[in-house]
Amino acid sequence: MKSFRAQWRRTSLRTKLVTVMLGLMIVAIFATAVGSAHTLRIAMTNQIDKQLNVSKSTMAYGLNKAYLYSLNEDSGSHDALDVDATLLGLSSAYADIRDQDGEIVYVMPRSRVGPSNGTDLPLLNMEEIQQLAAHPNSPATVPGAFPTSAGWRTVMIPLKSSELNLFLSMPLDNVNRTVNQTAVLVLSTGTLTALLMSMIAYGLTGRSLKPLINVERTASMIAKGDLSQRVKDYPAETEVGRLSRSLNAMLAQIEKAFNDREASERKMRRFIQDASHELRTPLVTIQGYSEFYRYGGLAEPEAMDSAMGRIESESKRMARLVEDLLMLARLDEQRPMEKQPVDLLVLGQDAVEDTKVRAPDRTVKLVGLVSDRPSPASTVGDDARIRQVIANLITNALRYTPEGSPLEVAVGVRSLVAGTMDAVVEIRDHGPGIPAEDAKRIFERFYRSDSSRQRETGGSGLGLAIVAAIVQQHGGSVALADTPGGGATMSISLPYEPLREPKEPEVDDIED
Repeated sequence: MKSFRAQWRRTSLRTKLVTVMLGLMIVAIFATAVGSAHTLRIAMTNQIDKQLNVSKSTMAYGLNKAYLYSLNEDSGSHDALDVDATLLGLSSAYADIRDQDGEIVYVMPRSRVGPSNGTDLPLLNMEEIQQLAAHPNSPATVPGAFPTSAGWRTVMIPLKSSELNLFLSMPLDNVNRTVNQTAVLVLSTGTLTALLMSMIAYGLTGRSLKPLINVERTASMIAKGDLSQRVKDYPAETEVGRLSRSLNAMLAQIEKAFNDREASERKMRRFIQDASHELRTPLVTIQGYSEFYRYGGLAEPEAMDSAMGRIESESKRMARLVEDLLMLARLDEQRPMEKQPVDLLVLGQDAVEDTKVRAPDRTVKLVGLVSDRPSPASTVGDDARIRQVIANLITNALRYTPEGSPLEVAVGVRSLVAGTMDAVVEIRDHGPGIPAEDAKRIFERFYRSDSSRQRETGGSGLGLAIVAAIVQQHGGSVALADTPGGGATMSISLPYEPLREPKEPEVDDIED
């Protein structure tokens, strides 16, 4: 049994379907043969009963007369008084007359079959006679004298004006023979038809299962690592169509997940490489000056001051880099912010004043989004982090634009669709601008358009990444655009939240 189950599990779906269908058809054919045989037997038995019921009166009258004539020894040939059963359609019938004790007193002569030539006869013992006597004139089945007998259909007819009974019987051999032939014919024809239909079904099933075979081949290629493969689309009304759509959707998600993971791993490797490189550079500088001092190379005071200045500069640069990395790590953890009402106009004004001190050779103005007059732009967020966003953008503009070029800080409110508004601050410079190939990646960590990693500008490639992370945490967006007349414009959009005016304290009536 276990081996059969194991073999069945290894069988293809196509073979399983055809085998199950063939088995069901054979069961149905067998049930049809049995039902047909049973129905035919009942019909033919009823036909025999009808013949017995129609002819019993005539047979009773004729055989009773023949019995009475047989008792007259002076009579001539009493055969002339016998009833010819063939005229009544009872050519194979057997009839006898018996007394109350079941003893035969007269047997109907038959031209071809007689009771003494070894032919099968109905076996009427006392038990059978009693059962027939309980329901006279009603046919019943009795066994035959031979073991191979199909039985007899017998009716007991009480003879009038005597205590004798006529037993009229017809054999069931023809019934059994016809029923058996019919059953064999139904089974053989049905089985051949089932086998033929199974062969046809095997071919049609293979054609119908071809989409599943295609799905299997696609899955095999995907298992080998080709995640770009897709299952062919089939009509959505079919099971295969729904399966193909579900598989394609799943494959798209899996491919996206793998691509995202690979991209994340590339970013992580790049991040580690860049962080290591950025940290190693100041460390190497500090180590070099330390070894130079150890070997007596900084004996002169001027050389010592210069080396200490370089060590201090690299230490500060390394500290800023570590602070930026810690800032990005905290932003990645999505720690809760200290939210409070913030007016971007106030932050913009402070940034302009700070920039004038940092770069006195620059012309820095506070303007509006569409005019020279700025307007309040309130939002809710972390005041310190939003200030850091503006400071990073201004530092970036100062670093990558020519000395003396002007800057504008634009603040205002911008209307969006569905009646919503954003509080916006823009940092506009008038430098060379940002090339299109760099504009797509400037918010990536450690990305610099200077691929040679030279640091004349002093940037580490983390400033704009911090800007993007902080703005995203506030539910806003950062965008890059070209400044009219040349240059780049960094635009920060945050959800607009109007400032609530403080309620005036209620003044109680002053009693005299």
